[in-house]
Amino acid sequence: MLYLVWDPSPEIFHIGGFALRYYSIAFMAAFVLSYVVMRYMFDREGKNRELPDRLLVYVVVGTIVGARLGHCLFYEWDYFRYHPAEIVLPFRRENGHFKWTGYQGLASHGGAIGILTATALFARRYHVPLIWMLDRLSIVIPLAGAFVRTGNFFNAEIIGKPSRLPWAVVFVREDLLPRHPAQLYEALCYLLIFGLLIFLYKKNKGIQKPGFIFGLLLILVFGARFLIELLKENQEAFESAYLLNMGQLLSLPLIAAGIYFMRFYNDSHAKKESD
Repeated sequence: MLYLVWDPSPEIFHIGGFALRYYSIAFMAAFVLSYVVMRYMFDREGKNRELPDRLLVYVVVGTIVGARLGHCLFYEWDYFRYHPAEIVLPFRRENGHFKWTGYQGLASHGGAIGILTATALFARRYHVPLIWMLDRLSIVIPLAGAFVRTGNFFNAEIIGKPSRLPWAVVFVREDLLPRHPAQLYEALCYLLIFGLLIFLYKKNKGIQKPGFIFGLLLILVFGARFLIELLKENQEAFESAYLLNMGQLLSLPLIAAGIYFMRFYNDSHAKKESD
């Protein structure tokens, strides 16, 4: 059977110590398109047109810091506990020389925590209801996630388990086994979730119930992530000792939070206001 053999260079071009990667382009596209959609929603609801510009800064910083810390703490703490400077510095010292590494290692669960933290700070600074912000931001998050996972595909990272399915992919930089293109599975799921959420928003379904869209996002995104993890290779060796890998363990509390926001948040919020 003929499988797609995937071995493109992850770099578009290389000048000296600087390299532009497809992953970087995908990462930037995620923020740009998310900004465009957020701007559309703010305009549609007659909100201050300067707020999306300011929000973008908060979310970019929150995403990168959260994703980086998440990877270092959740997946490679045994290494970074002895090399804490490399958590924030995009290079490392090898054989007496500095080697540019970039930020190799970003965890989506850490990015989610970073976005939540940044959004809470933004809402407090600009006096915008936090749950209102989270509901709107939830619509663009899966769109951004689809681009990031496509970037992972170009990097041939977060690969799937061996497979004989006709759409399996041989990631040459890993080995010569045909594997599930797990990155593309996630990207497709996230695009479908984005399509559903933007449809609900345009039809004013669920958006008038604070917390509903946010809860639905958590359930759909991290539910999909939990299932797709079954088809992925573990990212770190220690995960093989557990029934569930780190991605699945981190997804469970977020799914539970999604159920709370969809089912119980409005009732508890209404009760507090009545009291």
